[in-house]
Amino acid sequence: MEKLNLPKFDKPLKVLVVDDEPTNLLVIEKMLSPHDCIVKKATSGQQALDMVWDELPDVILLDVMMPGMNGFEVCRKLKGGENTRLVPIIIVTALQEKEDRIKGIEAGCDDFLSKPIDRLELLARVHALAKVKRLNDDLDHAESVVLSLARAVEAKDTTTGDHCDRLIRLSGAFGRFINLDQKQINTLERASILHDVGKIGVPDSILLKPGKLTEDEWEIMRQHPIFGEEICHPLKSLSDVCPIIRHHHEKWNGTGYPDGLVGDSIPYLARVFQVMDAFDAMISERPYKGAFSLEQTIKTLKEETEKGFWDPKIIEQFFKFLEQHPDHAK
Repeated sequence: MEKLNLPKFDKPLKVLVVDDEPTNLLVIEKMLSPHDCIVKKATSGQQALDMVWDELPDVILLDVMMPGMNGFEVCRKLKGGENTRLVPIIIVTALQEKEDRIKGIEAGCDDFLSKPIDRLELLARVHALAKVKRLNDDLDHAESVVLSLARAVEAKDTTTGDHCDRLIRLSGAFGRFINLDQKQINTLERASILHDVGKIGVPDSILLKPGKLTEDEWEIMRQHPIFGEEICHPLKSLSDVCPIIRHHHEKWNGTGYPDGLVGDSIPYLARVFQVMDAFDAMISERPYKGAFSLEQTIKTLKEETEKGFWDPKIIEQFFKFLEQHPDHAK
């Protein structure tokens, strides 16, 4: 009997096999089940979609030639979904034409298996792709931990209220207003939660101090964007957010921190974010001040722009946004 050198997993693999022929389903199940795989079976494209949306498998083995929705269509739908796009899909087919392989690649499949299926090849490919999927799951878990940490920081600093949630809503609305794409909007929304995660490295005696900070205390406080970037930098999924975390306290004229960047050298999304951040801080009630009226807030932002704090073009766009979307000025 051939020796297999398969990756070890801490829990069984969940494999969904999709084929309209029951015999094919049983054959694949018998090949996989002895090797720490829990096999679920679907006999149509729609049934497969329903099962995936209900519970994400580690790998999908997908037949092409099925009545109704074929394998290419199922693959395209899954790879187009935000929650399902990272599930590895192996297209299993008797088709040998180059055009059919190209169709599979265009649909987004991760690998191919030709019929009749070779057992060793099946096991090797399923376990290799499952390993990648589990690594992605671990990264998602790590990102969730960081997001939870950021929420814990927000909860500890009671002076900010629901600051993060307001920024999330503002990011979507203002982002669409200035024609950002969805990826950029998603980045701003994540930054809304993570921008102050570095405050976890600031002592409570400084973070929660009711009075004014001393210059030495301010020096420590000004390190929080650097701490935040260091926390998020190891996660590739947060690479787009890191520049916002580090630079959301920079100023257009170079007087900000931590790097004293000037003008366009400040990343664009950081410049967009800092305007929203400043606006929300002014328009909201804090223990050390009352909520500014919209008129006071606009007046203050204009004065600060004249001093060189904010990107003048973004401020102009933001004022137009407030005129057309008064609900966000409350």
